[in-house]
Amino acid sequence: RASVSLRTRSPCAVCASRCTVACPHRKTCTFPDPNPVKNMPQRIGYAAGAYDLFHVGHLNILKRANEQCDYLIAGVVSDEMLELTKKLRPTVPLDERLEIVRSIRYVDEAVAETVPDKLETWRGLHFTTFFKGDDWRGTEKGLRLEREFAAVGVEVVYFPYTVNTSSTGLRRALALIEEMSDRARA
Repeated sequence: RASVSLRTRSPCAVCASRCTVACPHRKTCTFPDPNPVKNMPQRIGYAAGAYDLFHVGHLNILKRANEQCDYLIAGVVSDEMLELTKKLRPTVPLDERLEIVRSIRYVDEAVAETVPDKLETWRGLHFTTFFKGDDWRGTEKGLRLEREFAAVGVEVVYFPYTVNTSSTGLRRALALIEEMSDRARA
């Protein structure tokens, strides 16, 4: 994939580096680019996920998303949002999940997803393509998401999940190991 050339801005007030659109401090930088959108890549993708217990299924989604856009933003769902939306406490804390996802070569930028409304996330990031697992396809929430995004010109692309690999399965296996270990100690 050709490398994306992003115009640099004045030195960041937070980290003193030459900020790009991907600077982690861009929201607090006091030297914003007067028109950062004109220099952004054509197709900006957004792939949201918990990315907890990172596995090959996560890697496959990010790789496939990367192949379909010029710039890929991975939204890593915050601990609080996981608890709110899935009633699930992540095994790996948000800051570590962000670091893992940022380190994947297919990802240009990783951000914490802190709101349940995907349209609100879009208002902050202005992606053009939203990547989602095909378990949402045809569901009430998936159809609503497609309608909302169509109204602002965002394409929704569904990917199939990797068969036999999931964070849920890994969590179950870890719970069984923990249970067996507790029994052995008793």
